[in-house]
Amino acid sequence: MRAFIFPGQGSQSVGMGKALAEASAEARAVFQEVDEVLGQHLFRLMSEGPEDQLQLTENAQPAIMANAIATLRVLEKEGGIRLADKADYVAGHSLGEYTALCAAGAIDLATTALLLKHRGLAMQAAVPVGVGAMAALLGADIDKARTIAEAAAEGPAPEGGDKWVCTVANDNDPSQVVISGHRGAIERAVALAKDMGAKRAVLLPVSAPFHCPLMQPAADAMAKALADARIDAPLVPVFANVTASPVGDVDTIRRLLVEQVTGMVRWRESVLAMAETGVERFVEFGGKVLTPMVKRIAADVDAVSVVTMAEIEALAKAL
Repeated sequence: MRAFIFPGQGSQSVGMGKALAEASAEARAVFQEVDEVLGQHLFRLMSEGPEDQLQLTENAQPAIMANAIATLRVLEKEGGIRLADKADYVAGHSLGEYTALCAAGAIDLATTALLLKHRGLAMQAAVPVGVGAMAALLGADIDKARTIAEAAAEGPAPEGGDKWVCTVANDNDPSQVVISGHRGAIERAVALAKDMGAKRAVLLPVSAPFHCPLMQPAADAMAKALADARIDAPLVPVFANVTASPVGDVDTIRRLLVEQVTGMVRWRESVLAMAETGVERFVEFGGKVLTPMVKRIAADVDAVSVVTMAEIEALAKAL
């Protein structure tokens, strides 16, 4: 069995998609459609920068999706294949769940781009810059990370709030968990982490505290946007971030995408669950972030990343 997987925020870089677009009309068509529906030169930003503009959440999210879908579309064109014939499941990390739904035919490309643009803007607007933060706890499993987060959340309430927010945002793999919340609490967690058993803790260069209760205004905004968006049943089941289980029902997909904004990304559990159902090969499209995580989670599975034309051609022969 095989799963196609799609990366989340942090996998963007200036130059992404450029070589693929130069080599494939299919890729160029994807980037052009996204540019047109968003009314901006997103592909130029992906190709040439500046980097600080590409890093903005509102740009990074649709850019990462477009790059991954372009990679998949080139594979389908070059290899003459259909996703439904070659993948048993799809999954994505955070915004990558939208990419997975697009790949599986549940949401069309234009709608996916618009939803991610809206999601990026809503997430950025939910918390004033400087109020929130995120940190990666390295050498800490989920239980240790929760203990550190709970300890960091203790203390007098922050200005304007009932209590400090410091929660697990991403359970990425057995050695990497990301926490999110008020900056003061996250900085406290970073200071506490080593003494509480983590190898080290690193503040992440993000502009908002994703996947925590502070994102509730963004969840409300996405509930409205998703209510109006057309979503069809996916060609193959999608592993949802917040349940780490497959979903195919449209109403459930819509609800879980809203919950995902404030909920934890259960990536480690998702990979384990897919492996337990018989998935032996994971293929990451448009990035090289998830592949090493998969290998740390399930040592016995095969995991490859596909970004370049050479990698696409090799995969097409192997499928």
